[in-house]
Order: sequence, then C-alpha cells, then structure tokens
Amino acid sequence: MANPKAILDTSLGSFTVELFVDQMPLTAGNFVKLAKSGFYDGLHFHRVIDGFMLQFGCPHSKDPKSPRAGTGDGPDGTIKDEHAARLSNEPGTLSMANTGSPNSGSCQFFVNTVHNSYLDWFSPGASKHPVFGKVTEGMDVVKKIEKTKTDAGDRPVSPVKMNKVTVVEG
Repeated sequence: MANPKAILDTSLGSFTVELFVDQMPLTAGNFVKLAKSGFYDGLHFHRVIDGFMLQFGCPHSKDPKSPRAGTGDGPDGTIKDEHAARLSNEPGTLSMANTGSPNSGSCQFFVNTVHNSYLDWFSPGASKHPVFGKVTEGMDVVKKIEKTKTDAGDRPVSPVKMNKVTVVEG
C-alpha cells in the first residue's frame, strides 16, 4: 500500500506532500490524524525564515497575531520521539518541530527550504528533528511562502493561512 498524501491549501496556493507512514508511522500518523480531524484548518504559518524553513501547526496561530503562536501542543499532547528512518532534513521535507527536550513533538512541524542536515536526529549536536514527509508538488508555493515579508519575530507581516489540509490515502 502506498503512503498517504496530503494537500495543503494555503492562502498563497497549494502544495502536496507524501507522508512517510511506512518509515515513520508514529510521527506521520500523528500528522494524518490531526489533519483528518480538521486541526490544521484555519491556522497560520507563525514562523517563516528565508533560506531555512516554514513553521506551522500551533493551535494559537488561529489568530495570526497571537503572542502565544509557536507555543501550543495538539489536543493529545506530545508524542514520543521517533528515530526510525534515517531521513535527512533536505529541501522540501517535513520535519517535526519540538522544544529541544525529549518527546516534546506534538502538532507543529516545519518545511525545510534548504538542506538543514544539522537538524537530523542522527547528526552531532543537540537539535533533533525527525523527517516524516516530503513535498511532491507545489514547491513553488513553498518558495512563495518562504519569500513572505516577516517582522522581527519571523512572523509573516501579511498572514499566510492554511485553508484546509486534505489527506488522500495512498
């Protein structure tokens, strides 16, 4: 059976991702569950850094100006760290955001826009972010979001909204 895909329809266009449930069942499965429940619909990208990544998924980002955006967990709290597949944080990959503490990933993730190999769970150093998906269509939309003007806190000046995330079974 093929991996599921998700269509992420944003205010700047849509992009499609393959979710690696075959290699990262816990992390990718968590994303699928949240997406199917409608959790991501109506949230905003709360952190965009050109030449690095786009971060998304905080429940507090429903209000794009909320000072709490980037601090929230999903309805089921955190998940265990999953270091199953040796997938690098290459351009276009989806990676689990966390606080830096063990087992602190939840609903937030980021799309790498460059190769951030130092974030790989199998690289030296403290930062560990497991990859659980990859953009398969619409990288031009990811790049458009990446070029969005941001304020001093890396928040888009003109909010970028996630209209809907639709999971398509593989």
